[in-house]
Amino acid sequence: MKITELWRFPVKSMGGTRVDELRIDERGVHADRLWAVRDVEKGVTASARRIPVLLQCSARYVDEPGPDAGPGKVPAVVITLPDGREITSDDPTVHTALSELVGREVRLTALPSVNDTSAHRMSLQTSLGNFATDQVRQDFGLGATDELPDTSVFTTRQMVTLARYSTPPGTFVDLSPVHVLSTASLRSLSADATPYDVRRFRPNVLVDVESPDPFPESAWVGGEVHLGTVVLSVTNPTIRCVVGTRPQPGLEKDLSVTRQLAEKTNRFLGIYCDVATAGTVRIGDEATVYLPTPPNVVERTAAAVGKSASRGLQKLVEATVLRFAK
Repeated sequence: MKITELWRFPVKSMGGTRVDELRIDERGVHADRLWAVRDVEKGVTASARRIPVLLQCSARYVDEPGPDAGPGKVPAVVITLPDGREITSDDPTVHTALSELVGREVRLTALPSVNDTSAHRMSLQTSLGNFATDQVRQDFGLGATDELPDTSVFTTRQMVTLARYSTPPGTFVDLSPVHVLSTASLRSLSADATPYDVRRFRPNVLVDVESPDPFPESAWVGGEVHLGTVVLSVTNPTIRCVVGTRPQPGLEKDLSVTRQLAEKTNRFLGIYCDVATAGTVRIGDEATVYLPTPPNVVERTAAAVGKSASRGLQKLVEATVLRFAK
């Protein structure tokens, strides 16, 4: 397997930049998602899941970020708006321009220092609203009779993080620091084997894979992916919301994505990873997967207990939502 594409997204939920190399450190992809749009009214980090017009924008850094770029030290970006106008992050009118685009007050926000969780914490009302059945159906593009997403793949810690914060403290990523996807999955998801455009799924790393398994990444969870000198620990399959159906520059709205995901992958595609060994990856680097060893009895029992706890937490949150809604 080889790395065929690398992506960095300066602003969460906006189009990113295809690059020839990426530095991956303990925090994840260097300079990835150091900016986000803040929904002032709701007090949360905005997502294209709820504000789809953000995907009509793209962002790039004014200058290549230095090695010290990160939380609390965020380099300037240029945002290209849907009408082609460009505006920089240090332009005082950027907030007004984005608010007019979105239709309510928002602010472009730099990732604060790791000790500042104010940009991530949600109110109780917002947190409960996110778990309401109707909202979950909207977020995943589901009909009234469709089954809800399987959240048992998340650990209890991850569920608590998702319940308390719009993004994990210290980051503007959705859940994990690195997102990997394979070309095999893009081909297999399609109804006619014409690969979906990778931009719909926003990975950091696209790996070219020829595999008899239509979705090979599903077997990598719990194992390791070596990208050149970088070692990633695979933590979760990536659960897919409605964002993949949204229009972007050069991509039309495509509701078939939701249908294909439901029928073929139970709404999962790609993998989330933590960083075990830092380094730099480049286009053309070899990618090697070390599959997880089969779990023993103790590990199987622990996994079952963890899944049960995650399901229990989900049901508890749902019950709380219903109680507050009455």
